[in-house]
Amino acid sequence: MQTYSKTPAILIAGLSIFLQASLTLSFAQNVEGHDYLLLATNRTSTMETEMQEAADEGYAFAGVMGGETSFGGNEVVVVMERSGTAPNARYDYRLLATTKTSTMQKEMQDAGDAGYVYMGQTVFGTTFGGDEAVVILERDNDQMGVTSYEYRLLATKRTSTMQEELSEAGLAGFEFIGVTVSSTTFGGDEVVAILKRPVSSN
Repeated sequence: MQTYSKTPAILIAGLSIFLQASLTLSFAQNVEGHDYLLLATNRTSTMETEMQEAADEGYAFAGVMGGETSFGGNEVVVVMERSGTAPNARYDYRLLATTKTSTMQKEMQDAGDAGYVYMGQTVFGTTFGGDEAVVILERDNDQMGVTSYEYRLLATKRTSTMQEELSEAGLAGFEFIGVTVSSTTFGGDEVVAILKRPVSSN
């Protein structure tokens, strides 16, 4: 009798169908597992409010870019992301914007002392002339009080000077996290680099 040979074939066929269904379900879950929200405004003060409102709904920062759009002129565009598996609100955001790098240094350090972490930077043209430097920082409410950060902002019109300052900061334990080139009202065309190092709260 050869009936025993049909059983493995049926099992294999059934297992194949099960695996295909599982893969299809897994793919569908991955496709549906991310919810994106795009925010765009020509007022940086408005952007911070909109980002925090989105964060309160469980969204987290994903990316930023400044530039000129077809309908809005010079705008800051931010993408927020929410995972279907972790929709709870847990982040606070600060958006810093200024045409003076010295002001940005102070504001970033104030945020670092409060536990905010650098997430991204960009520039966009202001209505008054020059480019406004924009930095976005994030604080995880589940990690509050664990670590604060010391930030160092380097700004110069000469790349050779930037090389020297970056090397000095690196030797002091600072980690490079971002760079932009902008035409500021006070400094002309500047290279702006941002670095950080953690400061233990203990």
